[in-house]
Amino acid sequence: MTSYVSHTSIDCANAFELSEFWKKMLGYVDDPEDPNFPGHEECAIHDPETGHTLLFLEVPEAKSIKNRLHLDLRPRRDPQDQELAHLLELGATQVDDLRGIHGPGSGWVVLADPEGNEFCILHSDEEIAAMR
Repeated sequence: MTSYVSHTSIDCANAFELSEFWKKMLGYVDDPEDPNFPGHEECAIHDPETGHTLLFLEVPEAKSIKNRLHLDLRPRRDPQDQELAHLLELGATQVDDLRGIHGPGSGWVVLADPEGNEFCILHSDEEIAAMR
């Protein structure tokens, strides 16, 4: 017997604001039958291509340590550098730059969302194919 991942949950202080940030970043959308509004304590957003769901849950405590789990994002179309610039424009903060850590063309950039939740931006599939 096995299980599958239903959705990915992210604890936060403001579910609506954080869901709006991630929607812009990922191109996710609200469920048209259950849209998110300011003041909602739970806000789900969905990938229109894959159906993956991120669920933002308001919790009373603030983030206090490094995430033990994080999302690795791969750009759908743009190269890593362009996607990085776009994410920074949206309000992400760069935490660390590990590009080239294993030689030319390798690595990732560690970012944080407005509430400090860390995630990484990887190379696009096209960049990876070009490196082979």
